[in-house]
Amino acid sequence: MSPTEIQRRIEEHVSGAVAEVRDYTGTGDHFEVRVVAAAFEGKPLVERHKMIYEALGAAVDGRNIHALALKTLTPAQAGKS
Repeated sequence: MSPTEIQRRIEEHVSGAVAEVRDYTGTGDHFEVRVVAAAFEGKPLVERHKMIYEALGAAVDGRNIHALALKTLTPAQAGKS
């Protein structure tokens, strides 16, 4: 799966999300993902990550996506980082 496809899926699934995706090993299955979305307001980290995993569905199967490093931020948190 390409970084562009991961970005598209997340942005379509999480309302108002802006996602940045990087293949950090160059192997096409290890990704760093930074997502900023107001939809994360008031949600604990585990719920935020669940939203991302739901967006990616079966692609997180160990072959298409083997490793996924997530950073999920609200707009306020993104302004501070």
